[in-house]
Amino acid sequence: MKAKEEQRDRSKGTRWLAPWKDSTEKPVIYHCVTRVVDRRFAFGKEDKEKFRTLMRMQENFSGCRVLAYCIMCNHVHLLLEVPPLPAGGISDEELLKRLKASSSESEVSVVAKRLAECRKLGAGAEIAVRELHESITYRMHDLGEFMKALLQRFSRWHNAKHERVGTLWESRFKSVLVEDGMAARTMAAYIDLNPVRAGMVADPADYRWSSYGEAMGGGARGNGKKARAGLVRALMAHKGYGADARHWSGRVSKDYRMLLLDEGEEQLKEVRGVDGHLQVKVVRKGMKKQAVEAKLARLERSRDVALRKMLRCRVRYFSDGAVLGSRAFVDGVFRACRERFGAKRTSGARELRGSGAAAAGTLWSVRDLKKGIG
Repeated sequence: MKAKEEQRDRSKGTRWLAPWKDSTEKPVIYHCVTRVVDRRFAFGKEDKEKFRTLMRMQENFSGCRVLAYCIMCNHVHLLLEVPPLPAGGISDEELLKRLKASSSESEVSVVAKRLAECRKLGAGAEIAVRELHESITYRMHDLGEFMKALLQRFSRWHNAKHERVGTLWESRFKSVLVEDGMAARTMAAYIDLNPVRAGMVADPADYRWSSYGEAMGGGARGNGKKARAGLVRALMAHKGYGADARHWSGRVSKDYRMLLLDEGEEQLKEVRGVDGHLQVKVVRKGMKKQAVEAKLARLERSRDVALRKMLRCRVRYFSDGAVLGSRAFVDGVFRACRERFGAKRTSGARELRGSGAAAAGTLWSVRDLKKGIG
């Protein structure tokens, strides 16, 4: 029965949009994955740098925020937050500022001239200005428009650079609707650990074309500020933090690095007692017992010990699970999208299994995946 329900769900396609996507207050977070046709290794250093440059340009234009990313040799991961367009729209100044991020000076000048002309129309000025704004802002604060513009612009550049023709991407990008809090934090770490899982680096900070690598090493522009701000948002949005790079230093960066690097294993050695409870032995000299116990308690509460190991495996739920978050979050999305499922399905949340089992009971998926889950 579940297999039939899964088949019905898959027949609807891989794209899930948040039921509240048209809200004027609540943002949406998506994990997006796109792969090169035939999954060939097409991207060298220059390609990755160009993709990141275009990604930042599109981010500045669209108002969307890249919270985490990783540009691999044949695929790309983005954790993208799509904030709502302000209810009253944006000002002329803001519109032109965003256009400058992705358009030529001549294109921006044309729009500026048209805006000035519309403002002089008297009684019809308000309508004319609104229509002009809408002809541009429909491409802002929108998942599909963000990905479409980014992938198309990169494809044109890549094909010209490498003297090739034809499609570059194997299919439409996949997206997973992600809850803020634990789900977003786990997804960000999963994305940043791509080069570690691929055996390219041991420390994700050494991989230049990822959010963590950029945050730790800086970049050609902004010295990693954008990447740090995005990760702060991914890790702390549920606590009301904005995308502010100043919050990166201190506990936020240290806790995230522990999740990424298994740093706890450099200081702690976990031992299972006869009762199954987690115990600890000090393996680094000079570390006080109280510090060890405090660290262990934090790891036990957040289940990071198990999550760190899980994140070094491929977890299919993170790319094919459609909706990922707490049980209440997934069930809420299910109820709002009830028509996507058969009449006999009564709940949305499905417990993670296989390589994702370490997060079972903490994270839930709307899809009950059967194959390729580890």
